[in-house]
Amino acid sequence: MKLIIAEGLSQYKDDIISTLKKFKSEGTLIGNGSRNVIKIFDVNGMHLNFKSFKQHNIINRHVYKFYRKSKAHRSFEYAHMLISKNYHTPRPVAYIENHDFIGLTSSYYVSEQLQDVWTLDRVLYDHSYTDREKIIKEYTRLMFRLHNDGIQFLDNSPNNFLIRKENNSYLIYLVDLNRMNFYDSIDLTKRLNNFARLTNNPEVIEIIAEEYANLYGTSKDICLKTIMQAAQRQVTRRKVKKILKLYKHIIRI
Repeated sequence: MKLIIAEGLSQYKDDIISTLKKFKSEGTLIGNGSRNVIKIFDVNGMHLNFKSFKQHNIINRHVYKFYRKSKAHRSFEYAHMLISKNYHTPRPVAYIENHDFIGLTSSYYVSEQLQDVWTLDRVLYDHSYTDREKIIKEYTRLMFRLHNDGIQFLDNSPNNFLIRKENNSYLIYLVDLNRMNFYDSIDLTKRLNNFARLTNNPEVIEIIAEEYANLYGTSKDICLKTIMQAAQRQVTRRKVKKILKLYKHIIRI
């Protein structure tokens, strides 16, 4: 087992190891666990979030052992990078990898569990939500800043942003960090296409387009058209995937 713990948290090593041994049978499950399994544990006075990544096929197991950093490793590394650039993400605690002679067998990312937060999807789909437009604009400013820093957050879906209110401000935390691209600079089209997975709600997209246009110094119509097209392509891809999945199921029957 490979266990890497964040600086200053080595006192949690034994507790983390003992928690892993009871991961399958204990802990509070977050979500349905159909893909990655996320559980919350109280570990020596800390609320910790343990994310177990889905088992890879035999080829990817080999790749993640010898050629690429595992998703857990990247999550840990990217969390430190974001914090160093003054972005908000739950405090990284550790990552764990288990291997056999073929490759990676399992991996975990451990971070501090945030309290009193909610996901961005609650804001997007509840028109009566307090400060809804303000939060959407704050999210847009976060994305603009990431893009200016050359960071493309690929899992840009509503459940991967946690909102916390502090005084009269809203802090937005990024989670599910393992998929990012990094560039020296990002052109406008690539920036706007990055919103494809967020929503296809025209009203929300219009708020984002207007705010992003103001920040970038371009036309709202250009931003609106590009984001809407990207969102529609994403909807089409999802429909195709569902059809293919159904077809494969029918073939198996």
